[in-house]
Amino acid sequence: MKVMPLTCALGAEIQGVSIAEASRDAGLAAEIKALLLQHKVLFFRDQVITDAEHAGFARQFGPLEDHPLTTSVDGEPGIIHICKTPDSPPERYENAWHNDATWRECPPMASVLRCVECPPVGGDTMWANMELAYERLPQHVKDDIAGLRARHSMEASFMAAKPEAERLAMKERFPDPEHPVVRTHPETGKKALFVNAFTTHFTNHHTARRVRVGQDQIPGSNNLMNYLVSQAFIPEYQVRWRWRANDVAMWDNRCAQHYAVMDYPPCHRKMHRATIVGDRPF
Repeated sequence: MKVMPLTCALGAEIQGVSIAEASRDAGLAAEIKALLLQHKVLFFRDQVITDAEHAGFARQFGPLEDHPLTTSVDGEPGIIHICKTPDSPPERYENAWHNDATWRECPPMASVLRCVECPPVGGDTMWANMELAYERLPQHVKDDIAGLRARHSMEASFMAAKPEAERLAMKERFPDPEHPVVRTHPETGKKALFVNAFTTHFTNHHTARRVRVGQDQIPGSNNLMNYLVSQAFIPEYQVRWRWRANDVAMWDNRCAQHYAVMDYPPCHRKMHRATIVGDRPF
């Protein structure tokens, strides 16, 4: 195994490792898990694997979950297809900085994404280290956001373009959860900024410590939220990956956000993803 760090912030390419072998070797999977905790996103080139091997590798790290709007591959629960074609509806966007599914009470622990087909140019994915983003905040901001909590919603993001009945039914199935603005990693103990494109508002900002009169509430909370969400945009916290067919990326969803760059129409981009069940943020 050879580990090639890609930036000073996060990301490493892992060479000399077979995902298919790791799907059957718990010891090898444990080595990969240790590297994931260190680098937050790992990349593997030239992985010619089946959906069963893809799912088997991901299950080494925990049970898999489905996305409520995307069905699993026939015969392989836990693997979903994420396909963009020239005919895809325009609202099917991914180009927003986010942790996966923070609109769940227990967002995913990690994801394993495999490239099946990619454009000849474009279609990269970017990741940002949100532990580093938190670490480098000014101290007065850290003091202000300590103990703050925020609401996350699928309704306010990709469900907004759906018909009202479908949107409301999904809202009933997945009520908007509340998460800490600063999350503690359950395995490393490190703190990460935990607001993203799914975050709508703070739930406990409007207190006497921050608000003199009602006029302070909206600009005060909105400006702070926009500032915190924008920390993922800082290039020094990022890594960018140019996909080739049979590449695999695995990232720690608890401390890394990602952004799928949609600069490739009218090409095709076909990805298979396994999502690993996580725990409740604290």
